[in-house]
Amino acid sequence: MLIDGKSRDALSGETIERQSPGHRGKVVSVWPAGATADADLAIGAARRAFDDGAWPRMSGAERSTILHAVAAQILAHLDELALIECLETGKPISQARGEIAYCADMWTYAAGQSRGLEGDTHNAIGENRLGLVLREPAGVVGIITPWNFPFIIVSERVPWALGAGCTVVVKPSEFTSGTTIRLAELALEAGMPPGAFNVLTGTGPAVGQALAEDPRVNVLAFTGSVRVGTHLAAIAAAGVKRVGLELGGKGPQIVFADADLEAAADGIAYGVYHNAGQCCISGSRLIVANAIRPALLERLLDISRRLPFGDPLGETSRFGAMISEQHTEKVASYVASGLSEGAELLLGGDMVAATSGNFFAPTVFDKVRPDMAIAQEEIFGPVLATIGFDTPEEAVTLANGTPFGLSASVWSRDLETAIQTTRRLRAGRCWINSVIDGTPEMPIGGYKKSGTGRELGRYGFDEYSQFKGLHMTLGRGQPWFEH
Repeated sequence: MLIDGKSRDALSGETIERQSPGHRGKVVSVWPAGATADADLAIGAARRAFDDGAWPRMSGAERSTILHAVAAQILAHLDELALIECLETGKPISQARGEIAYCADMWTYAAGQSRGLEGDTHNAIGENRLGLVLREPAGVVGIITPWNFPFIIVSERVPWALGAGCTVVVKPSEFTSGTTIRLAELALEAGMPPGAFNVLTGTGPAVGQALAEDPRVNVLAFTGSVRVGTHLAAIAAAGVKRVGLELGGKGPQIVFADADLEAAADGIAYGVYHNAGQCCISGSRLIVANAIRPALLERLLDISRRLPFGDPLGETSRFGAMISEQHTEKVASYVASGLSEGAELLLGGDMVAATSGNFFAPTVFDKVRPDMAIAQEEIFGPVLATIGFDTPEEAVTLANGTPFGLSASVWSRDLETAIQTTRRLRAGRCWINSVIDGTPEMPIGGYKKSGTGRELGRYGFDEYSQFKGLHMTLGRGQPWFEH
């Protein structure tokens, strides 16, 4: 872990050993197993850095310069960071490189915007009155990130929090702490003051809960499961702590009869198999017009059968490993559930033989009913549930018919159909004729049980800002009591 600018072991001396999910039995990292006492140190360092340190008091231009320097450091160490990410997560090395490069762009965007953050003025509230809205940093931010996209998700939050003038304590997943620790080290080298960016390693119950409970933390940002997110939100609510949540998803991919089937099949495959399906914005529900259902499934199955498996370090690998054997078993249990409820398994459904890691085969179900578990619950694996529709109204009803609302795709050559459909979808991130696309300029976040708050874009800075109304009287005001 890294606290107050210094690398530290856990006070207990205990560690967490990580084996690579793509190379069974190979230990790739060992990190300190933090506990409550370690969390106290990290939060204390961030609190002092906010209350008395330089970072919140710098000009926007000064903070921007350092954030730009962090982005440059990320690019300079791209291969190193990608290797750590590949080994700890099991994702293909080519994917890891692309993600690291994208993260550098997020830091660059946040750096540019941070020097232009502004409040507001009200000049028409009376001849002798002037109103100012002051933007101020919210304070100490606790950020808890998951194992599926450790570098992306920390980069979706930390530069916005830092750009707003906050200080942070990041608790990465105990499975994938490596790139977050390295990022904090690179930030120090780029000029980040000690205590502004702290990393606390350990399990959620041991140290994550401390971030929600501690009154010195002003804002909590959590990405992960609905179960853990609601638990942390309840703890934070007791202390009236601001909470931002990005939780589960069950993204629909609606394909109309006029869609480009080749493009749609390729996009659907990418949407459900990207990161081995371990993606909260995975397009795991195929809602397809019955008129083209057989033709689309034929194309999709052909792509699914030809996906290259192999060592995540191999340059040609496109399909990564599952994070753990336990998670693989959970995905397999959903496949069993789909079969028991009457869905038709067209492909896959089990582990890939003759591999050295936790690889689960691309899996496609047809004849899925909307009430089945595989159509309602987040599987977090490479499992696609196919449901047919006959009318646009039916498609929208099916798409909105889960507790989640994180993402959705619409495939159609008719722009009016596509736009009008997306306007009716209850999802925070939508695509037309694409899937899992993103850019730092655009906000992300969920509807319904998929979360609260918005990250990225201009909106992301508001999550980590306080707004103060300042009323000024010019000259002598109207006396309250004449005497």
